[in-house]
Amino acid sequence: MGNWKLSKLLSDIQGFTLAEMLVVVSLMTIITAIGVPTFLAFQPGFRLNGGTREVLSRLMWARGEAVEENTTYVVNFPNNHSLQIFKDSNLNGSWDTGEWTQTIDIQIAYSDVTLSVSGSNPTFNGRGTANGSTTITVTNPSGSKTVTVSPTGNVKIS
Repeated sequence: MGNWKLSKLLSDIQGFTLAEMLVVVSLMTIITAIGVPTFLAFQPGFRLNGGTREVLSRLMWARGEAVEENTTYVVNFPNNHSLQIFKDSNLNGSWDTGEWTQTIDIQIAYSDVTLSVSGSNPTFNGRGTANGSTTITVTNPSGSKTVTVSPTGNVKIS
């Protein structure tokens, strides 16, 4: 008798009806139609924030290396989407053959982000201070943010 109840229970299990499947697919389509454009609208803002944080982190890294090695690091901006960090061994303020350098193209990861600089290029010395005030404006279609370097070497997003 126990086997009969089990077989009866298993024979009563049915799949989804076509109407139930259509309702689920319709709901998923509506949610996707609303969600995807909203998600895409946020993408430029995400790229702006990411590019700004990238610039900030590279400047902080240069300052940290200058302090750790008790030397001078300079950050140049050769174009509107790259920054070049170099160890200024001879303290002339420009990159020379034999001095360590690294160039970072922001647009590799953040395609529509551009940079503009006001003030002098940041130069960090072994005490962690900078040569003056610098403002880097990071811009894309969603707006702009600024990264500032103070003479005390403090780097922040504003």
